[in-house]
Amino acid sequence: MSGLTRTVLWLGLGFLYAPILVLVVYSFNASSLVTVWGGFSTRWYGALFADAPLIAAAWVSLRVAVLASLVATTLGTLAALALERHGRFRGRAGFTALIYGPMVMPEVMIGLSLLLLFIGVGLDRGVVTIVIAHATFCTGFVAVVVSARLRGLDRYLEEAAADLGAGPLRVLGTVTLPLLAPAIAAGALLAFTLSLDDLVIASFVSGPGATTLPMRLYSQVRLGVNPEINAASTLLVGLVSTAVLAASWLTARRGG
Repeated sequence: MSGLTRTVLWLGLGFLYAPILVLVVYSFNASSLVTVWGGFSTRWYGALFADAPLIAAAWVSLRVAVLASLVATTLGTLAALALERHGRFRGRAGFTALIYGPMVMPEVMIGLSLLLLFIGVGLDRGVVTIVIAHATFCTGFVAVVVSARLRGLDRYLEEAAADLGAGPLRVLGTVTLPLLAPAIAAGALLAFTLSLDDLVIASFVSGPGATTLPMRLYSQVRLGVNPEINAASTLLVGLVSTAVLAASWLTARRGG
């Protein structure tokens, strides 16, 4: 790697991550002014955990992320199995477009279309609609991760189990799924992260009593930034980073 390339790389990384580092540092600021360093303190983390509306929003986000990741992981895994283990079938192109379409569509379009759908069917907006929306958005990402792992599996293992008398469901449960476990876990963590971090889609499909943490933080930032928001954002960054690193480790651990 040349010196110029290395310099450009570090400048790019600095541009991306320096603001996050500043956010983390100033979350430990003793001053009430976010732009003035008043010494090291954890007072804003104490204030954060005493903020009932913010804690309630955090619990909503966690509940939505867990439920959406479970649904997305189930659907994404089944979609990957259909695409990678059943060859060509009628409607494959349309099915593929339905699975991977939300990954490339603007989130505003996804949120608006789902909002119109929920209004059309008369479904009250709340936690359930956010879970459905996030599961729709995340399923494609899970399918990509699991499909990549499926393409790398040795199919002779499945064929050997079938030759020994195992039926399709037993082959799936005793051979395929255990080999896919790291990729499935990585996909679930990725879906959890995407759901936890989403603001745009949730803003369209949420309702009274279903305010997520990113929505709450955004509404507070519009009124002015304070160190408590820095503390909440730092915890959110830490949780998301942990999930992403765990997903990357699980994917790399088995070559997924």
